[in-house]
Formats: sequence, C-alpha cells, structure tokens
Amino acid sequence: MPGSELKTSINDALKTAMRSKEKERVAVLRLIMSEFKRIEVDERIEVDDARALAVLDKMLKQRRDSEQQYRDAARPDLADQEAYEIVEIQRFLPPPLTDAELDALIDQAIADTGASDLRAMGQVMAQIKPQVQGRADMAEVSSRLKTKLIA
Repeated sequence: MPGSELKTSINDALKTAMRSKEKERVAVLRLIMSEFKRIEVDERIEVDDARALAVLDKMLKQRRDSEQQYRDAARPDLADQEAYEIVEIQRFLPPPLTDAELDALIDQAIADTGASDLRAMGQVMAQIKPQVQGRADMAEVSSRLKTKLIA
C-alpha cells in the first residue's frame, strides 16, 4: 500500500480541525504535513509510517528544546506555544514505553548482538532504534544502554 496510515490520519485530523476552525491546531498539523511534503519533494520518496514516526519524533525533540530555552529566557508565551505543539504532535505517536518495557528491549538487544562492552554500543543502538522510535527518548535509551554495558 503506497503512503502512510499515520500521514493519512494527520491529514484527516487537519481537515477536521479546519472544519472546526481550530486555528492553533490547524497551524501545527500544517507544519507536520509541510515537513512530510518537504521530505517527499527533496528525496523523491513517499513518506511511510516509519519515516513519519522519525519525523514526528524529531519535531517533538526540537519543540522540547525550544520550550526549555523559552522558559529559561522568561518567555512563557512562546514556551506555552511550544508546549501546545508538543501535545498535538504526541497525539500521533504510539504510547510511550514503560521503564520495564524499555529495559527489556535493551536487554534483548544486548543478548541478540552479544555486546559486552561500549565498543558494541552503536550496533545495539541500531537494533533498538526502530523498536523505540517515537516511543522513547533516544538520549535516555543511550544512557540506559551505556549503564548496562559498563556494568
């Protein structure tokens, strides 16, 4: 099936938000759709669900960073806008992994790759990333993995 179910669902949400005249939501959904379109034009590909998740994950990380910077700069108005965008983007991501689920995935990847020290970290991360994309912060995954490989 060409296309992406995730992209279709975001497009449907955009149409619904436009009909409901939800200006802020329409703006966020248009940002997402324009990023998908940019990738499709630049790379001459059709965005699939895996790539759409990666894009949403990246957008979420950017907004979290921006929100923190705005809060540090005493700009609550801009920080609140970023927080709103975070909530809207998260609606389309799968539910986050629990700590136990994340630890189980890391342990399984370590066992599958036979990793025993930090030199194998890249190999383990490559195996874990597709499974946790959009469901966990990759910095946290990396930190947990490093702790397990050192121990």
